[in-house]
Amino acid sequence: MTHSDRRSVIELNSPFTFEKTVNRLSVAISNAGMKLFALIDHAANARDVGLSMPATVILIYGKAEGGTPVMLASPQSALDLPLHVLVREDIGGRTIVSFRDIVPTLEASGVPAALASRLGPAQNLLLKAIEP
Repeated sequence: MTHSDRRSVIELNSPFTFEKTVNRLSVAISNAGMKLFALIDHAANARDVGLSMPATVILIYGKAEGGTPVMLASPQSALDLPLHVLVREDIGGRTIVSFRDIVPTLEASGVPAALASRLGPAQNLLLKAIEP
């Protein structure tokens, strides 16, 4: 796991294939009682316009019970909610999972630390989902 300095981006190498990683993350989100609002397939959109890129999707997920109080405390936090995770294949065929650490991101929007930290477990499940 690496932490990038740019807005606390967390990147992990998944030991699974791209498809299996997306599936494991989707199942983990659902099993945690959250909703998968959207899956944006950037590679498919690129193909639609005659361009090529490695497999790349964004999963957008969350739960109103967690996000709504945060957005009420700081309306700007809606720019970062619902949560999202990037799953991509690099040029070497490795599957990479990336997301912004939501706690410092929300704190930067003025969300009190105690409230922001309530969303941390929703991202921790991503880490568990790609454990071998």
